[in-house]
Amino acid sequence: MKLNLAIVALAVALPTAIFAQDSVAVSTGGYPNTFSSGSANVSPFTQSSKRFNDWAISVGGGVPLLQSADLTSIKNGNGKNLFGYSAYVSVDKAITHAFGLNLQYDHGETRQGWFNTKSENAAPGAIGYQNVGARTQYDAISILGDLNFSNLLRRVDNKSPYRWALHGYAGIGTLAYRAYLEDGAGQRLMTEIKPFQLGSMFGQAGAGLKYKVNRRIDLEGRVMYVVTGDDEFDGGGAQYSAINKREEQISDNFFNATLGLSLKLGKHQSHLMWHDPLQEIYYKLDVLADKNQDVEVCKKGDADNDGVCDDWDRQLDTPAGARVDGAGVALDTDLDGVIDLYDKCVTVPGPVENNGCPLNTTSKITDTTRTMEGIEFDLNSDKILPSNTPILNNAVSYINSSTGSYNVIGATDTRASDAYNQKLSERRANSVKNYLMQNGVESGKLNAIGRGEKDLKYPECEPATKCPEWKNRANRRVYFEAK
Repeated sequence: MKLNLAIVALAVALPTAIFAQDSVAVSTGGYPNTFSSGSANVSPFTQSSKRFNDWAISVGGGVPLLQSADLTSIKNGNGKNLFGYSAYVSVDKAITHAFGLNLQYDHGETRQGWFNTKSENAAPGAIGYQNVGARTQYDAISILGDLNFSNLLRRVDNKSPYRWALHGYAGIGTLAYRAYLEDGAGQRLMTEIKPFQLGSMFGQAGAGLKYKVNRRIDLEGRVMYVVTGDDEFDGGGAQYSAINKREEQISDNFFNATLGLSLKLGKHQSHLMWHDPLQEIYYKLDVLADKNQDVEVCKKGDADNDGVCDDWDRQLDTPAGARVDGAGVALDTDLDGVIDLYDKCVTVPGPVENNGCPLNTTSKITDTTRTMEGIEFDLNSDKILPSNTPILNNAVSYINSSTGSYNVIGATDTRASDAYNQKLSERRANSVKNYLMQNGVESGKLNAIGRGEKDLKYPECEPATKCPEWKNRANRRVYFEAK
């Protein structure tokens, strides 16, 4: 067997930017409010705290067409195309939002020559130039690099809800096959490379277009070009040197067009390859800061030193010491117009002239006024997050200083059934109540109530797929009402 290992790089000249993705697309010009995204949810970036899935299993099938060989599948001597079959299964690991690795197994059969060797009417008669057909049964194991062009070219201000992504693939592997040839003398095995051999290497490269069906399933159409490095893959064989001399190339290559399905594994809502990379930058920066590493992240700098690069900072003059959200806007927990840095009553609305505190601080909060909001939860969880503790600690101080009592209201988004959401909301309310009691609040001042999905902060999120994730997250909350 003549071996010529070749690596093929395909240039993909397509307008990839139109396929840009955003798993938490924002459909309006507005940005999430306090404690809904960005630096408000900073916590150590660890494997257990990550907010995305990064494993998947893919399967698919398609048609291989031998294109560059002595015996080809495309427009043979009879003017026809001879179609084989192929199937693949792969285990996919996302390394970043734009790059991953796939371990892939392929099985298939190419058909080539001047008649179909599977036909009952294979050309009889004398051996001749036109009366030759072949088929090759192959197995391949390869490692592929997966480049997500759509995420690579994502604009940081992209709010599009598109569900398409363009991927590029390239890799190498080992090939095992049996090549059969049929002519006037009958059909026979010409070349056998079995089992897998280290020297029987091949390369492949190509592109695929993915469509996100839902959080679990992707569909993908893919075209790969396979370079075998072998002049006998098409069935010519050393015994039939006349065939191998028809063309000068010594590598039999083929296209493989497939349609596949990917099952994304994991408990989180989004997969890393569909995940907004800006959602994780704050977690990564937090870990790097713990290790005292000098990292240059902002190309245009950070003029107000608030931790948000000027590239996407929407408030470039944030006062020193002010906590900000993911867009670089100073936090205002009670939304009274006084940022938390200057607000003397962070969780209770009040006028600017009174430093954000109510004019009558001894009056009870009316039933229609909800304060101390922003206690949000991960999907299907009642665990108190690190971002909740500042609000809860303020709530401890406020409730202990007041003479009133309060309802601790738990709520959910619209995923899952009504019955399940009712129980989940009760668990969230009790989780907050227990935290307050453990930090000194009298149990008689608190009453935990669950309202399930009946009290949405954003009612338009029914169903949840109508809204970006930050709105659904805001619906998964606990808030307080004066009794």
